[in-house]
Amino acid sequence: MASEKSGKARPAKLSKARPAKPGKVRPAKPGKVRPAKPRRARVREARDTRGDGMQQARARWEAETLGPLLARAPERSATFETTSGIPIAGLYTSGDVRGLEYERDLGYPGAYPFTRGIYPAMYRSRLWTMRQYAGYAGAEESNRRFRYLLDQGQTGLSVAFDLPTQMGLDSDHPMAEGEVGKVGVAIDSLADMEVLFDRIPLDRVSTSMTINATAAILLCMYAVVAERQGVPADRLDGTTQNDILKEYIARGTYIYPPGPSMRLVTDTFAFCAERLPRWNPISVSGYHIREAGATAVQEVAFTLGNAIAYLDAARGAGLPMDRIAPQLAFFFDAQMYFFEEIAKYRAARRLWARIMRERFGARDPQSCMLRFHTQTAGVALTAQQPDNNVVRVTLQALAAVLGGTQSLHTNARDEALALPTDTAALLALRTQQIIAYETGVADTVDPLAGSFYVETLTSEIERRADAYLEQIQGIGGMLRAIEQGYVQREISEAAYREQQDVERGRRVIVGVNRFQAAEEHLPSLLRVDPTVVDRQTARLHRVRAERDGSRVSAALAALGDGAAGRENLLPLIAEAVRAYATIGEICDTLRASFGVYRPPVEV
Repeated sequence: MASEKSGKARPAKLSKARPAKPGKVRPAKPGKVRPAKPRRARVREARDTRGDGMQQARARWEAETLGPLLARAPERSATFETTSGIPIAGLYTSGDVRGLEYERDLGYPGAYPFTRGIYPAMYRSRLWTMRQYAGYAGAEESNRRFRYLLDQGQTGLSVAFDLPTQMGLDSDHPMAEGEVGKVGVAIDSLADMEVLFDRIPLDRVSTSMTINATAAILLCMYAVVAERQGVPADRLDGTTQNDILKEYIARGTYIYPPGPSMRLVTDTFAFCAERLPRWNPISVSGYHIREAGATAVQEVAFTLGNAIAYLDAARGAGLPMDRIAPQLAFFFDAQMYFFEEIAKYRAARRLWARIMRERFGARDPQSCMLRFHTQTAGVALTAQQPDNNVVRVTLQALAAVLGGTQSLHTNARDEALALPTDTAALLALRTQQIIAYETGVADTVDPLAGSFYVETLTSEIERRADAYLEQIQGIGGMLRAIEQGYVQREISEAAYREQQDVERGRRVIVGVNRFQAAEEHLPSLLRVDPTVVDRQTARLHRVRAERDGSRVSAALAALGDGAAGRENLLPLIAEAVRAYATIGEICDTLRASFGVYRPPVEV
């Protein structure tokens, strides 16, 4: 090689080995010649050597630096662990992620196993959809709230329905008394839906509807409203929650037994695949499971377990996997244990990708993508010192963004006390906008990847969630596990342990079990106008009086025949909706065929 200084070639260095005498060849000595080790073995050996060196260095640090400090100032607790009971070490190093292989376990954003995100550029190309869960009183009030939030920069709608709507009861039903318009908007017929989305361009907004037992009916109402706005079905973008299994597990707003309920889910899958290609027919919800008391690990495991059950049902109905799976969406909670939440989202993505490829044989990469919406934790909100909720929601929202969510709802500070006021809802939206535009956290993809702590948590959550799924499989699948009460018991026990920790002070809730204030100032609260019931029932009675009664009867009779048979029920529901049949009438028709679910009584 030429010298950089002189430009002259340097003579090659002579070997120090003594040359053999001329004319003689030295035979190789037995045992001296060894085959070269494969490169992988050499790299592994080097890693092991480095690992041993790191262990020795860590031992010295613990003895010489950490030990003397702890002798003077002991740690705050004898044990540190996440809400899922995962032990937390005081320090993480590369030794904790020694078994992690980049391409197998992390990969690149937009590529299998999607640990780092489902899109290559993530928020550098497009921010998450900003939604605020809204809906209260009648369709008029909710429409005003929707348009107000859209004017303030919200990029998607998220509709809350009242309990009678969720349970398939008309507003004038005796069992609806006291609940009309209280926890969401009251919808009785297509007439209400037309008012709800008045002056909202459905081809330019994404709409999420938190509805389950009556999801097929509300979806048909939405599609018919769009039809009358002149919006083609293939331009509709949004999600129906439609996750009935979690209702049996955690919420209780079911109507029919599991079998017919699953039929409505798969019918919705097929209907959307054929007519609404941009619509997500289901959002498999871990949120309500977590709100019921589940740990982060259980939230991942039981949510994916439900999703497996839905895809098994779709496959049993003859639906092609790579046509249905890309339309699945998920819905997760954002709780307070910051790094565990970030790791939870990453672990769920990786585990789902492997399930889709290995269990369902998915070939389309989009089938392996776990797309999810996040809502900050309702159960973390406190009625005491409600301003503290702003801080809680901010941190939870930040965890969701760092975890790679596609859509986000931030709770308002006053929601532990009442439905949010306009002012509180706007502050919650501004929280998302500040995170998006002022912090810089959306400027690079998966910024916490490679963190020894986050990667260790990600792998441990995946491992523990997968162990739950194996146990559920051993029981006979998610439906059997729900029927036997296994899932419900696991959640109940986790909730009990958490409540014990709060009551004994092991878990601190600021303003609740520590740092209480002698006097507290409560914010102004939203009060639902009591006249909403009169207005709602008046419109319902007017619809019944003005519609074509014979058309309604024919549509409901056709639906009843369809329910007794095997045809897809959504076109029949859509025809009943067009005739202005009410949600109660449609559900009563299905109740006559399907029956009503009664949970088993434990003895």
